[in-house]
Amino acid sequence: MAKEITPRSENYAQWYLDLVKKADLADNSAVRGCMVIKPRGYAIWEKIQSQLDKMFKETGHVNAYFPLFIPKSFLSKEADHVEGFAKECAVVTHYRLKNDPGGNGVVVDPEAKLEEELIVRPTSETIIWSTYRDWIQSYRDLPLLINQWANVVRWEMRTRPFLRTTEFLWQEGHTAHATAFEAIEEAEKIHEVYTRFSEDYLAMPVIKGRKTPSERFAGAVDTLCIEAMMQDGKALQAGTSHFLGQNFAKAFDVKFLTEHNQSEYVWATSWGVSTRLIGGMIMAHSDDDGLIIPPRMAPLQVNIIPIPKPSTAIIEASEKIIKSLKAKGISVAIDLDEKNRPGFKFAESELKGIPVRIAMGQRDLDQHVAEVARRDTRTKESISLDQIDHYVANLLEQMQQDIFNKAKKHQQDNTHFVDSYDEFKKKIEEPGGFFMCHWDGTAETEAKIKEDTKATIRCIPLNQNTEEGNCMVTGEASKGRVVIAKAY
Repeated sequence: MAKEITPRSENYAQWYLDLVKKADLADNSAVRGCMVIKPRGYAIWEKIQSQLDKMFKETGHVNAYFPLFIPKSFLSKEADHVEGFAKECAVVTHYRLKNDPGGNGVVVDPEAKLEEELIVRPTSETIIWSTYRDWIQSYRDLPLLINQWANVVRWEMRTRPFLRTTEFLWQEGHTAHATAFEAIEEAEKIHEVYTRFSEDYLAMPVIKGRKTPSERFAGAVDTLCIEAMMQDGKALQAGTSHFLGQNFAKAFDVKFLTEHNQSEYVWATSWGVSTRLIGGMIMAHSDDDGLIIPPRMAPLQVNIIPIPKPSTAIIEASEKIIKSLKAKGISVAIDLDEKNRPGFKFAESELKGIPVRIAMGQRDLDQHVAEVARRDTRTKESISLDQIDHYVANLLEQMQQDIFNKAKKHQQDNTHFVDSYDEFKKKIEEPGGFFMCHWDGTAETEAKIKEDTKATIRCIPLNQNTEEGNCMVTGEASKGRVVIAKAY
C-alpha cells in the first residue's frame, strides 16, 4: 500500500493527494473543484464538529441556521465586504428549467429569470445582519451569541481536497454586543478556543497573531488568526476570529436602546474554521506509509487483528478487551475479515492512521498477552491481557502528547530569525519555514515581499516582544518582527 503513495521527499503535494485518496477520506466529484467526503473523512469532521460545538456552548453560544441564498443587494451594503468576495461568488439567475425543444435534454427557461439574482453563500455576515435587525431592539437582547454549522461556496480556480475547494463545510459564529470592549473580548475568547482546540485535539501547534490590514477579513476592523506549520514548511491558516466594529450594524441599520434609552449601533464579531483543519492535520503529522491521526481525533482508536485467523478463543478474548476499552471511552473494533492476511491488515491499519493496533494469536493467548503497536513510532510491546485496558488508555494519551511535541519541535526547528532581505529571499526557497522578520508596517513593502518571493506576512505575533529594529526590505524603523511564510 505504501508503494502507491508518493514519498514526501519526491513530491509533497502529490503525497498529500495520494494519501487523501488511498486512506479513503475523499474522492473527486463530478463538479469541478468540489469533493465527495467519504465516511472515514466525514467521521473526522464529526469529531472536530462535536468537540468544537461543546467548546462553543461552554462559552455561551447557541446554534442556528440561516439561508444558503443571499440577495445580491445585501452584498452591496458593505463596500469592503463585497470587494473581498466579489470574484468568488456563484450567482443564481433563474429558478426553472424546461425541456429543450430540440430534444437535447433540459435548458434554462428564459422566462424564469429572477427579479434579483441570489448569491450562493460565500459567508453569512450580510444575511445574518439583515436578520439581526429584527431580533435586536434593546440592551436586553444583547449579547447575541449565534453559531451555525453550514456549507459555503467560493469559486476557487485551484483546488485541493480539504485545503481549498469550491464548496466546503465550516462553522461560522456571528455575535452582537453592546460595547466595543465586549466584542473585542469575544473575538479574543474565540481565538483562544481555536488555539486550544488546534493544540489539544489536532496536536497541531500554532502561532497566535493578528493579520495585517491587507490580509484582514473583508469588512473587519481587526482579524485574529492561528497559523500552523506543515511538514514542508508552509503555513496553513487554521482559524480566524474577526472584530467587525459597527460596520455591518451600520450597513443593515442594527441598533439597540441602551439602559439610558439612547439608540446606538451594536458591535459585532464573526469567526470560523472549516474542513481545511482535516487537511492541516494530515499534512502536519502523517508519513509515507499513511495517516497519523492524533488519538483524540481518530474515529477508530484501536484495531484488534487476530493472527492468523479469528478463532473462537481469540474472539472471546478480544471481546473482553473491547468491553474494557469501551468502558474507558475508547473506540475499538476487531477485524474479522478472513479474505486478507494479517500483514495486509497491519498495512491497512497504518495507512488509515488507526493509533493503536492489537495483534493476538494463539501463542499470545496461551501466554495471556497481546502485542500492542502504536502507529506514530511503530514500537510494539507485549502486554498482559489483565493490564491491556489501562496500558492502552495511557498509551493513547502519551501518543497525543508525543505527536504534538514532534510537531512543535518541527515548528521550532524551522522558525528562522532573519534581518537581511537577500538572506530571506535565499532561505524562503530552501528549506522554507516561518521567518521572523522586521517590517516597516507599510502595504507597499508587504506587496513587494509577496511579489518577489510569493511569501506573505502570515501574522503579527501576539506574544512577540517589542524588539525594535529595522525593516529588512527598506531599512525603516520596525516596532517588532512579523511571521512571513509561503502558505496554502
